Amino acid sequence: MMEAYKTIQGTAQARIEEKKSEFIAHAAFADTEEKALAFLNGIRAKHRTANHNVYAYILRDGARMRYSDDGEPAKTSGLPTLEAIRHAGLVDCIVVTTRYFGGTLLGTGGLVRAYTAAANAVLAAAKQVTVQVCVRGVLRVEYPLYELAQRLLADAGARLEEVQFADRVTLPFVMLAGGEMQLLPKLQELCRGSADIMFSKPYFAPF
Repeated sequence: MMEAYKTIQGTAQARIEEKKSEFIAHAAFADTEEKALAFLNGIRAKHRTANHNVYAYILRDGARMRYSDDGEPAKTSGLPTLEAIRHAGLVDCIVVTTRYFGGTLLGTGGLVRAYTAAANAVLAAAKQVTVQVCVRGVLRVEYPLYELAQRLLADAGARLEEVQFADRVTLPFVMLAGGEMQLLPKLQELCRGSADIMFSKPYFAPF
């Protein structure tokens, strides 16, 4: 069985200031190197006058990890950013931190602390989700069985989607893969052995 993993949805931004230097951190979901680099290039274009655009990303596919100090002293910025992503347990995620120099040197320790704080701040602001192996199901029942079918789906941990009412009631739902094996006999019993239900192949989705 494929393992669940944590990532973020969409993008997030956070700002911190350290001795008048401004650190603007951006995070984004990126499940390919192309998406990660496209996001990085977008931030670089937006902040082309900044002193540094430091980045790090971790991809689930191939367990790839990359980072860059972008001119900051070695291992004071990109690596701490990477470690913040790893510590959060996230994959398919990129963090880019833009620095506008405030005139005061921070030293190597100060840079590590500032870039770590910026990365932690933006990851805390991001919407983190657990992506698990799910199946999508579609159940069709007669109207008298609608409420009982709803209850069985809820008891099985399924998330019901928009119900459709026509000659019969159609109940689309999503549930964790494997749960359908316990649900199916109960639906067959409810429908007296003639349950009209279909399941998709397992796929990854936030759940």
